[in-house]
Amino acid sequence: MLFDNILDSQINPNQSVNTVQTGSHQEIVLKRNRHGHYLFNGLIDDQVVTFLVDTGATTTSIPEHLSTELGLKKGYRFPVKTANGNSFAYSTTIKSLKLGKIEFNNVNASLNPGLQGYEILLGMDILKNMELVQRGDTLILKK
Repeated sequence: MLFDNILDSQINPNQSVNTVQTGSHQEIVLKRNRHGHYLFNGLIDDQVVTFLVDTGATTTSIPEHLSTELGLKKGYRFPVKTANGNSFAYSTTIKSLKLGKIEFNNVNASLNPGLQGYEILLGMDILKNMELVQRGDTLILKK
């Protein structure tokens, strides 16, 4: 169990995200994992999920196999171009997406059958509303 906790913290060093209020801005600071990615826990419709910051993703993309667990409805089918080639995804709407205390409502996202893991790709539909500052092994997301 201790070994599992150590591995989990190496894969996702941001199990708990603190939000700092600076004036009119809210910000979270993320640590890069040992693979060079920024993973962190957040909420989709009040359920804990793991986000992966993906500036190459146009929209927030959720593995389709998580749709039932998260209570997300599958909408229209549309073509997508991914790093793994062309595919199809389904539209969905997230009522509440929380990154620490930073909240976005009624987010249009996609359910992607090609994503096999449990990480949700946090795309530019959310990130474009934030300032991103990378310093060394940290990434600051500020809204």
